Amino acid sequence: MSQAATSTAITVGSKVKVTRVRDRINSDLVKLLLSNPLGVVTGFKMTDGSGVGVKVKFESGSESWFFEDEIAAA
Repeated sequence: MSQAATSTAITVGSKVKVTRVRDRINSDLVKLLLSNPLGVVTGFKMTDGSGVGVKVKFESGSESWFFEDEIAAA
């Protein structure tokens, strides 16, 4: 999969900010995002056969994926 798969040309290693989330996250991730929504892109994943998800690693070491419309370049 291309490292520049998203429409905003975010690549692996890019710093991003999680700007919103859908209802699929747990309370620990909510707390993390409230304290610091910035992270680094570590990869990509197919979401539903037609979309691309972005894997983001946070300063705490935890990693989660987000839809491309949930993040922005930091």
